[in-house]
Amino acid sequence: MRFMMLMIPLGYEMAPPNVQLDPERVAAMMKYNEALKDAGILITLDGLHPPSMGARVSFASGEPVVTDGPFTESKEVLGGYWMIEVASREEAIAWAKKCPASANEIIEVRQVQEMSDFPEEVQKAAAGFEDLPGGWRNR
Repeated sequence: MRFMMLMIPLGYEMAPPNVQLDPERVAAMMKYNEALKDAGILITLDGLHPPSMGARVSFASGEPVVTDGPFTESKEVLGGYWMIEVASREEAIAWAKKCPASANEIIEVRQVQEMSDFPEEVQKAAAGFEDLPGGWRNR
């Protein structure tokens, strides 16, 4: 089972584009990342620039509308993620609990949808993406 562990750093929604990372926190996080890798469960990971450097494309009017960040209405935003492959939801949560997160950080654990989770008609509608690296897989 694949899971995404989504890092939500509270306050990051208004971080400036040139936000500086604490080298000690980065070192602690890299040690955690190494443990995920050594356990053989890490698929990928990435940190994300703050929303002040991003954009949102909304479709409420039926046409795409681009809004540059920061997004004042946001209360929680993603700061990064890990994609892991483990045997169960409980194992994914156990790994999330080992993260050296600070008091202002939350990790949301979400299972990735596999093609086999869907009925046959949905699988047929999505055909052609089975071989996409990192994409929907037939498992």
